[in-house]
This record gives sequence, structure tokens and C-alpha cells, in this order.
Amino acid sequence: MFGLADVNSFYASCEALFRPDLRGKPLIVLSNNDGCVIARSAGAKKLGIKMGAPWFQIKTQDFAERVHVFSSNYGLYHSLSSRVMTALEEMTPRVEQYSIDEMFLDLTGIDGCEDFEHFGRRLRAHVLATTGLTVGVGMGPTKTLAKSAQWASKEWPQFRGVLALTPNNFKRTTTLLQNQPVEEVWGVGRRIGKRLNSMGIRNALQLARAHPALIRKDFNVVLERTVRELNGESCIPIEELPPAKQQICCSRSFGERITSKVAMQQALCQYATRAAEKLRVERQFCRRISVFIRTSPHAVNEVFYGNTAGEKLPLPTQDTRDIIEVAMRSLDRIWLDDRRYMKAGIMLDDFIPNGVSQLSLFDDAQPRANSAQLMKVLDGINQSGLGNVWFAGQGISTEWKMKREMLSPAWTTRWDDIPVAHVR
Repeated sequence: MFGLADVNSFYASCEALFRPDLRGKPLIVLSNNDGCVIARSAGAKKLGIKMGAPWFQIKTQDFAERVHVFSSNYGLYHSLSSRVMTALEEMTPRVEQYSIDEMFLDLTGIDGCEDFEHFGRRLRAHVLATTGLTVGVGMGPTKTLAKSAQWASKEWPQFRGVLALTPNNFKRTTTLLQNQPVEEVWGVGRRIGKRLNSMGIRNALQLARAHPALIRKDFNVVLERTVRELNGESCIPIEELPPAKQQICCSRSFGERITSKVAMQQALCQYATRAAEKLRVERQFCRRISVFIRTSPHAVNEVFYGNTAGEKLPLPTQDTRDIIEVAMRSLDRIWLDDRRYMKAGIMLDDFIPNGVSQLSLFDDAQPRANSAQLMKVLDGINQSGLGNVWFAGQGISTEWKMKREMLSPAWTTRWDDIPVAHVR
């Protein structure tokens, strides 16, 4: 048996966790640059606020109740995500983190000690007591069925956040799949769902009863695997160690349009630094670096411009200095004056797990001396919480940085922001 634990309305729940006055109130979280809605509390859903709705439209509307608005606080979300995952792992040691707020659980042998749903409620209570956040728990003989059970545990209040689809309760599984729209099945989505609807497959049960070979012929092996999983055949095992990344991309839309090359150099320098840090966390070396810049395709009376440039390195690297150098050279090749740039980014790929590369007889390139030791010291300082060291090219005053005008405090990661309880 597999389990799936998912935090309810994760971003919105994180914002309300340290604000008891907001619990039960309409609350939304906005995307980068306070663009559109990416998370809603139950109260906001009742007011009819849609996911993806632009903030500039919402703030002019009159709602029956005040809507509390927050900018994305990724540091807070990551911190609380780590706490939730630790709490889940304390109860089920063999786990696979699927996303920032979801984790698959290996429940093998649990039924030898207690009922699955009883265990799910204990798991839910443990996470609530440890973190203050509420999770929904779905269980099934395959990952896909566990996902469907978790979806149903949120859709129907009578399950109180926990639902188990056991192999001996065929009627419950059939009823759930019959009531689950096919686009809500894990691995289907809206685009494939439309194609399935045109074939007369509108719910998960109809998909489960489709012939796997026909689905593979008309779609792909991934959807065939989904069909088999819906029928109780486990095709997707728990992956305790996440697969190594094949690519790292760091990009942002700017809070203010960039018009000067110096500002763009600062932005790319910051993105290169962050991408290099991620590369070292993955314990990988990259052999190709590329950057891209673009203006807004929707700007009135402006000609759209977007371009990409990069280099393949003679020696693999994970040194921030090498990545910054390539980024600056690449920018020189694609920069155009008199443009208002809205976004830029850097991409690293062609990874190898070590810095060894076969050189030709005439190559003069040599790795930087003491590179690994320097990067280790740099990362150690920046991750210590005691201070930061950065490259001069990143600049100090960066007006183009992401807009987050309604940012909540760093409740769990900054001493000055630790909440204070007043006893009356």
C-alpha cells in the first residue's frame, strides 16, 4: 500500500499559521512580482476568487468580506515544508517527497498493526501537533490510486481528510473513480483530458476500463501506466533518492523593466550565483552555460526582442566565477540598447558527476586552483545565517528586483521576525 500526504492549501496555510487572527478568513497568495493568485484559503474560494486571477483586477473588486493578500514568501514555505516532511518521515521512514507540500509514503505492513485509516488519522494528528499544518492523507495499492484517494479526501468532507482504497473494498474504489473527472487523475491533466473526453472517457473509472494497448497506441506509455495503476497494478515504485537533475535554470521577471546593460549584468550575476549554488548542492559539474533575455511580448508600441547565447566549456565546472564569466560574455553577444527588458535567466546543463574531462593535446585550459575549497567556504558562510558574501557584480541597489509589496515576516528563519506571544 502507498500513501500520499498533502498539506491543504499549503501557501495560504503557511501565511495563516502565525496569524491566528486570519484563520478562517479569505486569504490569497500572489505569484512573483505580485502578478496573479497562486494560492487561496477556503474563505477566498467561497468568494469566487479563481486561481490565476490577476491581482490588478482583484484589488478593484468589492467582496462581501475583506480579502487578506500576501506576496510569495518562498523562504517561509521552504522552511515549513522541511518540517512537514520531517514529521511524516518520523511516522513512515520509507518516503518520497513529490513536491513542496506532498510526500508519498510506503505503508507496507501497517495493516498488520492497525487499520489504514486509523494510521492516517494518527499521521494527520502528528503533523498538526508538530507543525501546526493540516494534511490530507490518501492510501491505495498504487501511487495513482493513493493520489485519487487524497483528491477525494479533500472533495468530500465525510472522510475528514483521510481515505484508504484497500484491495478488498472494490465497491469504494469503483465509486470513487466513477465520481472523479478524468482530468483530475494523476498524470492526465487538462490537455489530455480533453482528448479523452472526445473519445467518451469522462471519468477515472472509464479510463481504468480502457484497453491499455489502445491507450498506449493513441497516447503514450505513460498514460498506459496510469491505466494499469488505476486497476491496482503497481507500476511506479517509491523513489527514496530523487534522480539527478539534468538541467538547472534560474530566472525571474523583473519588478521594473531593465533598460541599462549594467543592471542586466547585475541580474545575470545574481542568477548565475544562485544557479551555481544549486549545482553544488546536486554535486554536479556543468559543461554548458547559456543565458536568455527578453522584452515583454504584450508591451504596446514596443517591438518584441528575445535572444539566447551560451558556451560549451572545455572543462566542466561548478565554480561560480566560471559561470559568471560565461554569462557576461554571452550577454555581450545578444544585448541590444534601447529595449525595456522584462525577464532574463541562466541555464546550466550537460552535467557530469565529477570535474574530470578528456582534453585534447592542444588544450590550454586548466581548472582554477583551490576552486572546490573556495566554493565550500563561500557556501558555508552564506548558509550559516551569520552573514553573506557576494560577488561585486551582483550590485547593491537593485531596483529591478522582484516586487513583493505584501511580504510577510520570515517567521521561522530570521531571529528578528520570531513571533512574540503576549499573555494577558
